Amino acid sequence: MGKKKNRLLGFLCFAAVLIPLFSLNVFAAGEDIFTLGDKIIRDVYNHIAGISTVLAALMSAIAVITIKLSSTQQKSDAGLAWLKRIWASWAVINGIGAFIAYIQPLFAGYNRLP
Repeated sequence: MGKKKNRLLGFLCFAAVLIPLFSLNVFAAGEDIFTLGDKIIRDVYNHIAGISTVLAALMSAIAVITIKLSSTQQKSDAGLAWLKRIWASWAVINGIGAFIAYIQPLFAGYNRLP
């Protein structure tokens, strides 16, 4: 049992020395965290905006069909309420995109102290 423990301890020490050596190039490579974060946020937002536009068009079509084919005024009003919610949500999502694309670059230098 003693020989197995010594062998395991030696292997763990060897691994503890090698793991930081292999990870050094990962920490030193690439951009700073703010540039990388900005790139990731823009990429994720572009995917969300594209999907939300397609879904808003689809759900708007369904809401309009519901309004046109409804038999009672209550169902028609519910379809119109859903149509307003869909358009408002789409406007908010694309408004965030407009802020990121057009307003945020105006504040580009304010995150550093003089």
